Amino acid sequence: MFEKNLQLAELIDVYAELLSERQQRVLDLYYNQDLSLGEIAEDVGISRQGVRDSIKKAERELFFFESKLHLVARENAVREAGDKLLALLPGKTEMLAAAEQLIAAANGYSQ
Repeated sequence: MFEKNLQLAELIDVYAELLSERQQRVLDLYYNQDLSLGEIAEDVGISRQGVRDSIKKAERELFFFESKLHLVARENAVREAGDKLLALLPGKTEMLAAAEQLIAAANGYSQ
């Protein structure tokens, strides 16, 4: 469960702008604000079932976007490669700076 929530957090960071405003709001309230379905339903003005359906639909869309675009997977691969470079480059300041720049670019990509 924790891994799924972590994966969803990454997907939300990268693809949230592709969702409707309501879906963005519901996901924010559910995952970031940790509100219950009932609290979200009251805030958004729909039923609890409507909130649940909206969350599930948004999650499916996020996974669909990732299955087609692979942006999160690419970002993670770049970050991992940068970390490996950092481990190989102690004392080589010019190459170390380039590796750090690569990692910073990967981290900034999702924002």
